[in-house]
Amino acid sequence: MDNIKIREANESDLTVLIEFEQEIIKAERAFDNSLKEGEIHYYNFQNLIASPNAKVIVAEIENEIVGSGYAEIKEAEFYLKHSEYAYLGLMYVKPKYRGKGINQQVLQTLKKWIVEKKITEIRLVVYDANILAKNAFQKESCKPHVLEMRMGI
Repeated sequence: MDNIKIREANESDLTVLIEFEQEIIKAERAFDNSLKEGEIHYYNFQNLIASPNAKVIVAEIENEIVGSGYAEIKEAEFYLKHSEYAYLGLMYVKPKYRGKGINQQVLQTLKKWIVEKKITEIRLVVYDANILAKNAFQKESCKPHVLEMRMGI
């Protein structure tokens, strides 16, 4: 799609970002019965938007925000080769706009920023049962890394 505009998010986008976050949480409830009932939040968007160590972006089509994503530089565990990595989150595209390359454009924009910051490792979390998300990120050269396991008792 040629009419996609990728731009940095700002505080006027908070309502839409929270809406996208809630859509992600709604979808992830099918994969995780340990999430609390009712409204929960994964992200503090004001902090992310204000942080020099994070980049929050949105994708617009005809002034409608249709997708989003963010990268945040985090400190790596002391035993890893790299001292920092970029964590990706809020990777979301409205359902009617999926399959049009928007997620790839968001990811490419974030990767450019990550490279400018001289970060060499990108990580993200995807539920193992979320085949669509796993496939989307594997198309972008992401590889499964660690399977976190749990047990309720």
